[in-house]
Amino acid sequence: MRRRNFFGLAAGLASSWPLVARAQQPMLPVIGFLSSFTDNPDFVAAFQRGLSEVGYIAGRNVVIEYRWAADGQYDRLPAAAADLVDRRVAVIFAGPIPAALAAKAATATIPIVFAIGSDPVESGVVTSLNRPEGNITGVGFVTVALGAKRLELLRELVPTKMTAIALLVNPNNPNAEPQIKDTQAAAAVLGLQLNLLTASSENDLDVAFSTLIRQRSNALVVSADPFFLNQRDRLVGLAAHHAVPAIYIVREFAAAGGLMSYGSNFADAHRQAGVYAGRILKGEQPRDLPVIQSAKFEFVINPKTAKALSLEVPAKLLALADEAIE
Repeated sequence: MRRRNFFGLAAGLASSWPLVARAQQPMLPVIGFLSSFTDNPDFVAAFQRGLSEVGYIAGRNVVIEYRWAADGQYDRLPAAAADLVDRRVAVIFAGPIPAALAAKAATATIPIVFAIGSDPVESGVVTSLNRPEGNITGVGFVTVALGAKRLELLRELVPTKMTAIALLVNPNNPNAEPQIKDTQAAAAVLGLQLNLLTASSENDLDVAFSTLIRQRSNALVVSADPFFLNQRDRLVGLAAHHAVPAIYIVREFAAAGGLMSYGSNFADAHRQAGVYAGRILKGEQPRDLPVIQSAKFEFVINPKTAKALSLEVPAKLLALADEAIE
């Protein structure tokens, strides 16, 4: 009996050893990923690629907890940021601007790495690009000062028909007003009438396109906004339904069937932010990491969509394109 009890006890101890060993393993660092976008696998993959460049592999030696602003509901971001702070994550990634501002308001101690399309100093995220103070640094990319280039590209493709254009903005975005002013100035130089459309919900999109048709706008510029990127399939579908030539901010729109896009490479900005997050996990301080000014731009065109709109793509425009999506 004693012998059987001994072996039973030994077997029990053996089965508990893996549990004890696991308990003694160090906890993996956790990154909080706070985004104004709806779940976007391309940006997640780019962020993880940046982490891997400095030795961090998600699920192996780092954990990432994701928080997304579904359908442009930016008012949920402060609570999501507070939740990540309560969980005591090691680093918070936040972007674009609505998420970055929410993260900054939530903590002055947990390191924050942002990726935003507005001027980081003017928007109040940092006080200096070269030596950001406190607990925050990141990547800035251009979305605002591109109105002239987008109108120029539209005019190349729709040269004889363009007298009036529409600009779609989300009034809830802190970048809305600068984008309106930038596009208004570009339209004035080209002698074009600019009609302003606003949308911050799915229902608003239908209303915006009805207004566009009623105002007889010849083309559409979709401004930079996470909600619009989240709704890219809907926007592209509405533009096709109403036969409206449109230019968007990133290649994801052209890949979804949009006519063309011109803007910063959002995925590369997320990759660079991933590199910074990894460097902070290794012990570097945000204040010692200068804000990166990303200068990687892309012009993408979809010739198939142009053909569906009865537009002939000039050879000059195709030559300028970084990518032609068939």
